[in-house]
Amino acid sequence: MNYTQICKAFNDLTVTELYQLLKLRSEIFVVEQNCVFLDADDKDYACHHLLLFDDEQELVAYARIVPAGKSYTEASIGRIVSSKKVRGTGVGKILTQAAIDAAKNLYGDVPIRIGAQYYAVKFYKQLGFKMEGEIYDEDGIDHIEMLLT
Repeated sequence: MNYTQICKAFNDLTVTELYQLLKLRSEIFVVEQNCVFLDADDKDYACHHLLLFDDEQELVAYARIVPAGKSYTEASIGRIVSSKKVRGTGVGKILTQAAIDAAKNLYGDVPIRIGAQYYAVKFYKQLGFKMEGEIYDEDGIDHIEMLLT
């Protein structure tokens, strides 16, 4: 399957794109993972938003590209999510590599830090991330920081 990638600053998102990305994030992080948390954390305004659409123009994957100083000292990638419809097809790797490329395009060849859900450590290691620190609980899910240098 071919995916259309769009990476935009918050103010450049259309209302429809914003709705779609918030809906996808809520479907996965709030409903599927059963986490009661405020997804709209005021960081979105400062970020770029990477959206992957399928051939039917449905949003199937998303990541937030965060400038240094907003979440961590380093630039970061967060809210990495793919819809159930495309899981197991390799879209996660496509999305995450595109997010790394977007961060480097936006901020230069800088380290990128993520707060990874612990079950996904192996996935992120395949993309060059290394674990740092201790496992911590975030909204009832084990996480660990990982760094790509």
